[in-house]
Amino acid sequence: MMEKRPPGGLAFMKMHGLGNDFVVIDSRGREAVVTAGLARALGDRNRGVGFDQLAEIRDAEGADFALDFWNSDGSRAGACGNATRCVSDYVMREIGRAAVRLVTARGDLAAVRRADGLVSVNMGPPVLDWREVPLAREVDLLHLPLAGDPVAVGMGNPHAVFFVPDAEAVDVAGWGRKVEHDPLFPARTNVEFASVIGLDHLRMRVWERGTGITLACGSGACATAVAAHLRGLTGRRVIMDVDGGRLELDWRADGVWMTGPVAHVFDGWLSPDFVAAAG
Repeated sequence: MMEKRPPGGLAFMKMHGLGNDFVVIDSRGREAVVTAGLARALGDRNRGVGFDQLAEIRDAEGADFALDFWNSDGSRAGACGNATRCVSDYVMREIGRAAVRLVTARGDLAAVRRADGLVSVNMGPPVLDWREVPLAREVDLLHLPLAGDPVAVGMGNPHAVFFVPDAEAVDVAGWGRKVEHDPLFPARTNVEFASVIGLDHLRMRVWERGTGITLACGSGACATAVAAHLRGLTGRRVIMDVDGGRLELDWRADGVWMTGPVAHVFDGWLSPDFVAAAG
């Protein structure tokens, strides 16, 4: 039998969207509790819980909730589309609605649950100004001056999207790590490798800054869809196969909508000693 939870611990949820996994902490009704140290400790898959990103739910005026995001190395993430879909589904079930509005560093976003159970989120318009991506200097965003001729797109996080003959054959770790830290990206960058496998159908693999290879990346999927359309490779609606499954992307007038499955795996409790040691 589990002992009664002592004071000073911290409740959390484990969720994932297409294997892109998250620890979620609900801080509504209190001060935010996540620090860089706690994010690093929690993100350790051997000594903590493990995640691709950590999401903290907060109160928000004029919206149903707000979200802050952290990478496993303790750095902040500006956006996390799959975590946004997972938490939106959780809040929709909590309040008994099929639509919510939320606030992130990207601004005000909307999410809905479709009749088929898939959850869609509007990730907002893409950022296509070099200063805001951000890049270190003015360059052609559709043809960055890097080997492989990538496209730069901002979706709350910076992204460098490479179109390759076969995404399966790419050394994602080696290439991704190098590009993440290229001086052209003052805030580092996520790196996507995509190939066209059919009409408006892409295969994409991703290296996330501050985390590494992940099975899916929501903001990366949105950035890749935008880059593919701007390069004339697809229309504005695409199907995208990632390592963890399939996403639907639709670049509309109001932003890039992303749709896919969500999963709430389990609830847990961090011990007071773990929380205290994390700082």
